[in-house]
Amino acid sequence: MSLENRKYVVFSTNETSSIDFSEVFETGIETLRLNASGSETFVKYDGDMPQSVIDLTTRSSEYTNTEIITLLRSSDWERSHPDDDED
Repeated sequence: MSLENRKYVVFSTNETSSIDFSEVFETGIETLRLNASGSETFVKYDGDMPQSVIDLTTRSSEYTNTEIITLLRSSDWERSHPDDDED
């Protein structure tokens, strides 16, 4: 499937252990991208929403590829570069 059919759901990092990583493109908790505060993450999948994602109590509505790119470019999701803190 193309990126046009890919779907994304944002949820609280408190629920990362609820994800069945065989149902999504991420392979484990260590591969999840976090927002700037570390309080939210997201998963991506093609087709119908996986059951482990449906079961999340903090999940957002589905985002399209274009919508998630816009979200990830926002200040809430901006990641500082590790070298930014060096003098």
